[in-house]
Amino acid sequence: MIKRNISEELLKLGRQYPIITVVGPRQSGKTTLVKSVFPKKPYYSFEDPDTRRIALSDARSFLKKIHAGAILDEIQRAPEILSYLQGEVDADRRPGRFVLTGSQQLNLLENVTQSLAGRTALLKLLPYSIAELRKAAPKPLGADDYIYQGFYPGLYSQKLNPTKAYRNYYETYIERDLRQLMHIKDLHLFQKFVRLCAGRIGNIFVASHLAAEVGVSVPTIQKWASLLEASFVIFFLQPYYENFGKRVIKSPKLYFYDTGVASYLLGIENINQVERDPLRGALFENLVILEMIKERYDKGLDHNLYFFRDNHQNEVDVVYKYGSELIPIEIKSAETFDEGFFRGLHYFSKISPRKAKNGFLVYAGTDEHTLHDIKVINYHHVSRVVSR
Repeated sequence: MIKRNISEELLKLGRQYPIITVVGPRQSGKTTLVKSVFPKKPYYSFEDPDTRRIALSDARSFLKKIHAGAILDEIQRAPEILSYLQGEVDADRRPGRFVLTGSQQLNLLENVTQSLAGRTALLKLLPYSIAELRKAAPKPLGADDYIYQGFYPGLYSQKLNPTKAYRNYYETYIERDLRQLMHIKDLHLFQKFVRLCAGRIGNIFVASHLAAEVGVSVPTIQKWASLLEASFVIFFLQPYYENFGKRVIKSPKLYFYDTGVASYLLGIENINQVERDPLRGALFENLVILEMIKERYDKGLDHNLYFFRDNHQNEVDVVYKYGSELIPIEIKSAETFDEGFFRGLHYFSKISPRKAKNGFLVYAGTDEHTLHDIKVINYHHVSRVVSR
């Protein structure tokens, strides 16, 4: 079993809070994680209808039985239990009593923040990171392998075919969960929307464009996008525009929480197709951004990542806000360095109202060096950029 980097943060929070809540995509390893970190705690899954029925029919008796603490898995399936849990931990605030997991942000986080404010710490667990996989297998995979396979633990532990695995994952978890969250009348239009999202990785999200292409209203597109985001399918990278005035783009860019899922939705069925796909550069960019997000989430922190683009098409792929510093990061899928890659970084440093320092160029090449105060690094090492 591959040890998750978030384990230390989970243990630390378990010594500070009576409840720890771990959220993340389906099958990202939440259950395995909490069971390994807290092996002596009894385990209850609310995916099991009998467990759910017993707990909800008499919540006080259920919690009395597990007064010493327990792991409560897929808590979004029994949100009513949270109000009773509030009273339970108010009466006994010993740290580390309950560990909750959930796979949907939309309703779950709303219920958690309402019922358990000040009583729980919140962590987000995404699928494996490159750093975690390299610890388990020191010989790294290539970028195209990572893009195609994605990072869901089951693909590595069971050696599954990525195309078939992600087809099953999409139909079994993503579509099912979304149908539970909201009754989607035109499933084929929703499926078209999801695939169109995959084709727009790394692009500015414009709901009106998607609405016209899918044939639904703008509010419907916005609602569907919120559902995908709540279910850890897509995420939006927000623009950094503080003190830049009206000249910058203020709409978010769209990315996927896993490149394997995105590859499946794009119709990629083997590694060779990744290399030839016109979106390879965007998929590589998605891969690198995810690696930075995972590093931050594993420490229990917000990712603090943004992008910059003005109305003259000057842009930087990522702006990392670290305290008062702005650290620009450019991402290129090329294996050969080109000094022209620095253009956006130089421009941002020139116009930034804050001191923009320590710019990074992240690429697929192996030659790492510093030039013009910009550090050129291989994508395998990008987690170091945000690990401070």
